[in-house]
Amino acid sequence: MGSPERGCSERDAACLAHSFSGLCTPRKSLRSIRNANFPTLGEKYASYGEEEKEDDKVDLAENSLLNKLIRKSLVESSHHVEVLQRDPSSPLFSVKTFEELRLKKELLQGIYAMGFNRPSKIQETALPMMLADPPQNLIAQSQSGTGKTAAFVLAMLSRVNGAEKFPQCLCLAPTYELAVQTGQVVEKMGKLCVNIRVTYAVRGNRIPRGTKIEEQIIIGTPGTVLDWCFKLRLLDVKKISVFVLDEADVMIDTQGFLDQSVRIQRALSQDCQMLLFSATFEDAVLRFAEQIIPDPNIIKLRREEMTLTNIRQYYFLCENKQDKYKALCNIYGSITVGQAIIFCQTRRNAKWLSLELTQDGHKVSVLSGELTVEQRAAVIQRFRDGKEKVLITTNVCARGIDVKQVTIVVNFKLPTNQLRCPDFETYLHRIGRTGRFGKKGLAFNMVERHNLPLLQSIEEHFKTKIKQLDPDDMDEIEKIEY
Repeated sequence: MGSPERGCSERDAACLAHSFSGLCTPRKSLRSIRNANFPTLGEKYASYGEEEKEDDKVDLAENSLLNKLIRKSLVESSHHVEVLQRDPSSPLFSVKTFEELRLKKELLQGIYAMGFNRPSKIQETALPMMLADPPQNLIAQSQSGTGKTAAFVLAMLSRVNGAEKFPQCLCLAPTYELAVQTGQVVEKMGKLCVNIRVTYAVRGNRIPRGTKIEEQIIIGTPGTVLDWCFKLRLLDVKKISVFVLDEADVMIDTQGFLDQSVRIQRALSQDCQMLLFSATFEDAVLRFAEQIIPDPNIIKLRREEMTLTNIRQYYFLCENKQDKYKALCNIYGSITVGQAIIFCQTRRNAKWLSLELTQDGHKVSVLSGELTVEQRAAVIQRFRDGKEKVLITTNVCARGIDVKQVTIVVNFKLPTNQLRCPDFETYLHRIGRTGRFGKKGLAFNMVERHNLPLLQSIEEHFKTKIKQLDPDDMDEIEKIEY
């Protein structure tokens, strides 16, 4: 059930790296489906100077793209699928094979060529709804790796009429890079579909007013799509038959996107099929989804609660970063470490720590927000391959990274929010990088005396005890068992 849709082959990674670095050139045309009008982008990521001291912020759109790049296969999900039907009295269908969907032959071949063997858990339930006749609207909660992009791409390709030369499907994504990712899935799955083309409504892709767009599938960001629809009048939104709003949680987090998305949706025809996807279903996301999607079916993947039961947690009392580094060295001198992830709050501390560890002979990689997304993906892959044993990272790596060999997680500083209160969710996701796949793990916290109340709050929140260790007592550290 592996799916390249959520990962990327070496060829795809090279193509993405090329497109993200500055220039986007037309990709090699497939037999019948191809990208049109790739834009040119300027500098995309601004680096912070050496004196940057603020916490490294997590950008939701970048995090979503990173998860897409590092996925090598579908996530094997045991999550329970909850379905709220628009009409509870109608029968609920699910499928175990793609053949049951009665797809066009060329689409079925495209799915198998991508490496799908059978539908993922969310696809089993979502696809019959998305491909139903008459079309049904859908709101689906589905995190990275569950095959949701392939699902809505399949719905778009199933509805498109290649003989008609005008836009028929519209997909909104929060960023240029995420739009390109979706476009690549369209290319792969639709490579045997005759005369179907895709174009990108993103900043930099300038099309003169009055141009007749003949591509049937448009993928773009809300602001540019809004301009294309109403300012430049490049497409007739009333002719759109499938509207997809992807990464709704990221949309809400990005200023202006929510209002722009609503304006586009309200201009669509009443019989347009509307599909909305979000990795999370926070209250704000669900309110937005129900506001923008009329009479929807709703699918949720009930998330399994992360557990701390198989992670032993300790803390060292340290007065400065030199004390913390000494404690870290004593950990390495006392117990066998497979691979370790060390979390820092700022880029500056991450760089300082990497230099110290490198000088002491450790193979270290650093992951922080100043790297481009494709550079981060490359760092993570090297760590997965065991080329570096230590990954030093800021919060950009707090979640979504699964490496079986990680036995130790170190909080070089306890995570806090903007109010300097303990960030419980980030703490959970940080130490959850160990103790994965049913194995036991170790978590070490480096705590300054004035931050002991933060540690106590974490203990109270998770109803757990975090044992103090003496950083100078090598014998005590040696007694720690996995």
